[in-house]
Amino acid sequence: MTDMPSRLSIVTLGARDLPRLRAFYRGLGWPELPSSDDAWAAFTLGGAVLALYPLDELAAEAAPGTPPPGGWSGVTLACNVDRAEDVDTAFAAAVAAGAVPVAEPVDRPWGGRSAYIADPEGHRWEIAWAPNAAFDERGTLTAFG
Repeated sequence: MTDMPSRLSIVTLGARDLPRLRAFYRGLGWPELPSSDDAWAAFTLGGAVLALYPLDELAAEAAPGTPPPGGWSGVTLACNVDRAEDVDTAFAAAVAAGAVPVAEPVDRPWGGRSAYIADPEGHRWEIAWAPNAAFDERGTLTAFG
């Protein structure tokens, strides 16, 4: 292979309290891989995997010799939904499962609707509806923009 494939397969979050973070994502009802435990966990998300890994171990692999950053990393994850009104429903469900509301659902200048939540360790998720997003039967994003 001469090129890096244009795909996103796994997003890994470095967890300070992996059992708590795992419980949060399980509370959302997301399908967890059977090999998950409180030392490593993963959830299937419409064609990609969300992995949870201890922050210190992830830092040793991905940023050797660099102390783990504090606070928000500047990275957001997104969960796109099928309809504008689904943003509000998903936002409420995430907050009920223990998410911290960051920004209430609003219509955006770019024509969509979105809201932001933070998981128990501060990882930011945008819950969004985009008018041109399309998904297949598995929930895989097949068109955007």
